[in-house]
Amino acid sequence: MSEFSLSRRLVAEALGTAMLVGTVVGSGIMADRLSDDVAVSLLGNTIPTGAILVVLITILGPISGAHFNPAVTYVFWLREELGLALAGAYMASQILGGICGSLIAHVMFELPVWQASTTVRTGSAQWVAEVVATFGLLASILAGIRFREAAVPWLVGLYITAAYWFTASTSFANPAVAISRAFTDTFAGIRPIDLPGFILAEFIGAALALALFSWLLKSNTERA
Repeated sequence: MSEFSLSRRLVAEALGTAMLVGTVVGSGIMADRLSDDVAVSLLGNTIPTGAILVVLITILGPISGAHFNPAVTYVFWLREELGLALAGAYMASQILGGICGSLIAHVMFELPVWQASTTVRTGSAQWVAEVVATFGLLASILAGIRFREAAVPWLVGLYITAAYWFTASTSFANPAVAISRAFTDTFAGIRPIDLPGFILAEFIGAALALALFSWLLKSNTERA
């Protein structure tokens, strides 16, 4: 039983996801304005995202578990560490917070608040990349919790920093972030019509990670 009330946990999830998406979108806008080189802009988007994840998981993890991601919440529901109602509330808070993060980023950069992305992100390569990205993220979390829980903020931040560059999709790995990025027609955007493929791939990647790591992390002293 958490020492924090449900309302505090849900606000932590919404706030954390808002700050994460605000960082993704805001740093993308800044990077795009400062450089015409796409590689430099991507680097300017990558480093702040990895850094803010370390901060957010460290400061909000003790309150809500710092999921900030429906795919993570889904895995903890499958592990029976969250009930269905709480998992649904977490996911709703994450999505709402993430959308607010996109809108606030627009306000900070004096852009139209309400936008719909026109950036095309679709196709089998992108979907496979999202399966891989989300699989790796959940693998980092599950193994991190098992072996070195205090390192999880760094593991997640470093993994996402790397996955920005080794996945064809630049590693969304998060349905709430994907939905929120459909609300920005900037460097970080994704067309709303492309969301279903990304979201399905992310949940598949999460489920595959749980299936493999449930077996991989079981020691010989535990029952098979």
